[in-house]
Amino acid sequence: MDLCDEVLGVAGSRQHRFDWLRGDVSPKTGRSATLPVDGYWAEAMLVVEFYERQHSEQVAFFDKPDVLTVSGVHRGRQRALYDERRRDLVPQHGLALVVITADEFSNRRGKIIRNPKQDRAVVADRLRDLAVQSAHPRPCEHSPTRPD
Repeated sequence: MDLCDEVLGVAGSRQHRFDWLRGDVSPKTGRSATLPVDGYWAEAMLVVEFYERQHSEQVAFFDKPDVLTVSGVHRGRQRALYDERRRDLVPQHGLALVVITADEFSNRRGKIIRNPKQDRAVVADRLRDLAVQSAHPRPCEHSPTRPD
């Protein structure tokens, strides 16, 4: 996210929550939590999600296959459902969504090997079209909220 700040020239909001982006309703409480996005840049009308390997493969530590969530599925399945919800709803609210994956960076056995020049180039490439978009902003109907 820091590289996105650098490329865009403005600090974004980390773990930003929108009232319209919510998790499933808990059968116990009848409530749903707002889902965070990794980064939000209001000026660019941009949301960035960074997908580590648990977004594309099973990782027992994160998936907790023996524990059911409020969605009635294990955490890995719930993550996939919520990722899909973000991919659907973010653009519907007039925001650009860029998903950057860990495998876009140099890595060894699933761990990113930092290379500042290459890493910045990866992020700059993924955000290249946003300079044009932010010069001609689209209307956006959203209500940002703070984390619960």
